Amino acid sequence: MIIKPEEVSAKDLYKLMIGTVVPRPIAWVSTVSEDGTNNLAPYSFFNAVSADPPVVCFSPSRKPGGDNRKDTLRNIETTGVFVVNMVSEHLAAAMNQSAADVPPEVDEFVLAGVTPEPATRIAAPMVKEALAKMECRLRQVIPLGDQPSSGMLVLGDVVCLHFAEGLIDNYKVDPDLLNAVGRMGGTSYCGTRQRFDLERPTTNTKL
Repeated sequence: MIIKPEEVSAKDLYKLMIGTVVPRPIAWVSTVSEDGTNNLAPYSFFNAVSADPPVVCFSPSRKPGGDNRKDTLRNIETTGVFVVNMVSEHLAAAMNQSAADVPPEVDEFVLAGVTPEPATRIAAPMVKEALAKMECRLRQVIPLGDQPSSGMLVLGDVVCLHFAEGLIDNYKVDPDLLNAVGRMGGTSYCGTRQRFDLERPTTNTKL
């Protein structure tokens, strides 16, 4: 079966994208509004894109009508900072609760039942219960379209990393302790405990 994007609806194309690009890591992004309201929301269009400098990206989609920026993006554009909190299995239900479509004045930390704690280098809250988190300063926002389902690519410079005690050894993160959750298609998620290793091939052949 061959599918051309221009021949299907945006809704169906979205389902194909999130069902094909799996599993996706989840950025549980915390921000604060100009009036001091904390915000917390999950995004699975997310990844690390550079190590030197350390840069992460995530992409909130536009909302229908009016000022179609999501609260997260509006806060980041106003304050210039955000935190990426990694979602471990014990936080999956709270993360899902924070995905509810609520008005800007609602504090999703309260909604999700998690604890805000001050960041070290930026003015945005972190999720205290998260085992790994990254403080970020906004590098760039790149609009990828002007439709309700179009993404707004947010690039952030990582300025501080936080890890729970015992989670890292010699700068290596213990994947069993992190126990991260991945996003599949639809309402499905997955764990990361079933893994296998492959050594990168080497060659002595002269080209």
